[in-house]
Amino acid sequence: MSAVETARAGRVWTIVLNRPDRRNAINAQLQRELVAALAAFDADEGARVAVLTGADPAFCAGMDLGELGAGEVRFSDEPDYSDAMRAGSKPIIGAVNGPAVAGGFELALACDFLIASERAYFADTHGRVGVLPGGGLTVHLAQAVGVRRARQLSLTGEFVDAARALQDGLVNEVVPHEELLPRATAVAETIAAVEPAMVSGLRHAYDRTLNLPANAALDAEAEQSRRRGIPRASVRDAAPSVIARGSARVDSDRP
Repeated sequence: MSAVETARAGRVWTIVLNRPDRRNAINAQLQRELVAALAAFDADEGARVAVLTGADPAFCAGMDLGELGAGEVRFSDEPDYSDAMRAGSKPIIGAVNGPAVAGGFELALACDFLIASERAYFADTHGRVGVLPGGGLTVHLAQAVGVRRARQLSLTGEFVDAARALQDGLVNEVVPHEELLPRATAVAETIAAVEPAMVSGLRHAYDRTLNLPANAALDAEAEQSRRRGIPRASVRDAAPSVIARGSARVDSDRP
């Protein structure tokens, strides 16, 4: 079964993370297929905008801690989805349909902006498993909510529901769950109607006006993460409690 599915309607692509039984946790297969999907979208001359979402009930629960802690997967040997997101030249809208946690939160933040289902929530749980973010979280989260709020979220690992995410400025809109993809697609189609050179120019203009050079900050974070490496024993020991904590939250949110 494909871990990432894609569909195209006119000038809009939909990219779906498709490991619902694992809450779309990122393993080597998903990472490879996501990188390939992002590259295919970027190379498609007729494609203008992509919507990135997850198969219900989650957006993405982050890295697959079971595989990571067991040493079965060495993500450093795989193409990096965060690099693929950075390299893309076209806008990607994150349609957050459920939990976006740790690396899944990082993936969401790499999108141009986010529209959230009422069932969405966010958490940076990197600290709980002893892995430093390496895909842009400390840069993008601070840009989204301010550095003091970002520090609070990362240091506590607290869960942020959709309403608070909207209040924080983390997401642009919150809509009923069944309206999420139609709304994200409608916004994508509006953007797709704009001249591509203008869309590209506006995106680059925003990047240039950030307080710090975005690529320099991203490179610094990635280098720090690489130096630390992945403490597999810590991941293995922490995985059961972290997974149980997230599962309990998902189960309590189901209608």
